[in-house]
Amino acid sequence: MTYAGRRPPFRPGRCPNRFVFILLLWVLALPSFGAILAGFQPPPEKPSYPVDTASYHDDNVSSVPAKLLGRIRQEPLNLVATIIFAFAIVHTFLASHFHKLAARLESQLQKLEQRNAQAPSGLSEKDHDRLVFRGQLYHFMGEVEAIFGIWLIPLFIAIIIFKGWGTMVDYVGHANVNDAIFVVVIMAMAGSLPILRLAENAIARVARLGRSSVPAWWLAILTIGPILGSFITEPAAMTISALLLRRRIYSLQPSDRLKYATLGLLFVNVSVGGTLSHFAAPPVVLAASAWHWDSPFMMSHFGWKSVIAIVVSNLLYLFLLRKEFRALASPVAENPEGQPRHSIRWWVTLIHLLFLTWTVVNAHYPVLVVLGFLFFLAYVAATRRSQQPIAVRPALLVGFFLASLVIHGGCQSWWIGPVLNSLSQFPLMICATVLTAFNDNAAITYLATLVPGFSDASKYAVMNGAIAGGGLTVIANAPNPAGQSILASRFGPSGISPLGLLLAALAPTLIVAVAFIVL
Repeated sequence: MTYAGRRPPFRPGRCPNRFVFILLLWVLALPSFGAILAGFQPPPEKPSYPVDTASYHDDNVSSVPAKLLGRIRQEPLNLVATIIFAFAIVHTFLASHFHKLAARLESQLQKLEQRNAQAPSGLSEKDHDRLVFRGQLYHFMGEVEAIFGIWLIPLFIAIIIFKGWGTMVDYVGHANVNDAIFVVVIMAMAGSLPILRLAENAIARVARLGRSSVPAWWLAILTIGPILGSFITEPAAMTISALLLRRRIYSLQPSDRLKYATLGLLFVNVSVGGTLSHFAAPPVVLAASAWHWDSPFMMSHFGWKSVIAIVVSNLLYLFLLRKEFRALASPVAENPEGQPRHSIRWWVTLIHLLFLTWTVVNAHYPVLVVLGFLFFLAYVAATRRSQQPIAVRPALLVGFFLASLVIHGGCQSWWIGPVLNSLSQFPLMICATVLTAFNDNAAITYLATLVPGFSDASKYAVMNGAIAGGGLTVIANAPNPAGQSILASRFGPSGISPLGLLLAALAPTLIVAVAFIVL
């Protein structure tokens, strides 16, 4: 398959954007730069990483900048790991750029294939495969869930250069990825047809109070769905709510303003909706075990305030977007996407609920979670007439994201601890909210549990900030990538804009923060 007599209209050997080449240079050069720094340091007696904070012996240093600078001098890998983490964060804001490159390349490839079918010319099979590979590479680099995993490569190289292969293997091998395994399984189970239908029926009963209109469905999904997260876990609530919003709202092709407002509310509401219990939200799970918080404590200190904030935010946005709702189609059709309605027997749904219960109860035992998931897949195959294919890919991407974030987050404790410990209650809450936007809120609360002598007021402030800021970005809360995976296609070929999400989530974030402070 070749083009004869003329040069092909697109040169596959050329990179369509120099940014990728520069990015790869940084990936390769950064660990080398760290190796130069390491050359000025004596070899450690015990090559372990991350370094125990007590080994810095800087408790008498009151200035936070001086403390951080001293820790960089003692361990240059701290700075390198944080720079790599910062590049990963910047990469998340460029994800839409890579999606555009992938779409452009795929469009050019399609045109070349059409021309070649009409008049065979100079596009060889080798060049064709190279174009396909490059398009898939751009698509992969545009997946938000994969970005932190991509930047694990330079992190691993840096740890190997500074500490050796054994230290890297020891660090990664002992990383706690139980939450990632749990999220993968719970997402896959919650996305099954019986669970989705059960949640839809429960939300439909609430929507009928508003005659099943579009605003009634919208309000019911964004209110009941996130609150369910306290009982079926936040990842499951995000999956169900996003799927219902895609079918009931986004299928009607709403305006961009309504799209982003809905997405911002969804992320913020799910982040705060899991606070009625101590086992449903990842940031709560990590802190509750260390600080001995149970479900009654969470309900009395956070849960009822979260419900009020969710209702107020939803009603405010419903009022502000009333014109956008009038422009949509009247009542939502029973099956807006034209999918066949399977009849589901009650005992099939009951067994699905039992599998969900098994997963939640054994969330801290990954072996039992995985075994339960294998039995679940076998059960789905046996009852396939009442099922639909299990969406494993989005769940695996989110699990990949969480596991990568845990590995990156473990290398950031050298600076997050001193920063949090140096602030009073109100600045601490603001700082936790801001840090949450650039780091998973579970990582923030986890690192806060490592701060010695943390007061009850400081614990409360950190949890408030971490929960309130969980909707500002995709990486702010573990279930957010699941919602993005489900809804991204409804935002066009460029996907979801990080700036658009940030602006849409600001108002409900402020409402949550005020509710936690005032109530």
